[in-house]
Amino acid sequence: MLIHEKAPFMRGSLLLVSFLVLFFVLLTPIMRDEKGNHLTGLQYADNVFNELSKGSSYFIPAVRKSLSSVNGKIVTVSVNLKKADLAPVAVMALEKAGATDVKNENGKVTFTGDLGALLASVTDDADHLYHNEAEPVAKKYDGENALKVTSAWWYTLSPAIKELQKQRLISEAQVVDQVLRRAVEPGNNFYSVTPTKVSDHVVLLAAMLIFYVIYTLWYGFAIFELFEGVGLAMTKSKVKQES
Repeated sequence: MLIHEKAPFMRGSLLLVSFLVLFFVLLTPIMRDEKGNHLTGLQYADNVFNELSKGSSYFIPAVRKSLSSVNGKIVTVSVNLKKADLAPVAVMALEKAGATDVKNENGKVTFTGDLGALLASVTDDADHLYHNEAEPVAKKYDGENALKVTSAWWYTLSPAIKELQKQRLISEAQVVDQVLRRAVEPGNNFYSVTPTKVSDHVVLLAAMLIFYVIYTLWYGFAIFELFEGVGLAMTKSKVKQES
């Protein structure tokens, strides 16, 4: 017979069934967000952690201070955009930021301009998106989609880092990298997410983490009890004595 010990097998079965029932509930859209949209338990937890992450990812004031080191620094850069269809948007964004001699040749964008002024414009766009304000960015660029603009900035400035390094403009390249990582990325990735602080949700965060630990142990004990019930329990081997 497959079942060697009935008691642990029944405990394991009960734990596994209840685990699966709760898992099904977590995949059911029975919760609501602040806007009244139905969410599953997993989506709700994901939203909570996204909001907490955004709340601790506002680096733009520090980024603005770093721009002072490149104010008035005129650079000429030529880059190939991995997404050539964004080149016209990149050209418009560069021109709006004060760049000159801007050219687009089949996705290869060349421009000259004050690096500080260009990056200040990028940071302003990212700041608006971080605060879920797409309209000012769209208005600035003649109605263009705000997220498309930040994508164009990303695909233009990302390869520009290597181009500046080739010109031995190392510190300038570092500032561009900082703007991309600490302004453009948070602004674009967290757009539409409401930022919250960990201190405002200590109880909820602690409850979610405790539940995660308990739920993981729940599954582990279910498997352990089932294995013991079918005779696969681990036992200490006997020490073989030498004659």
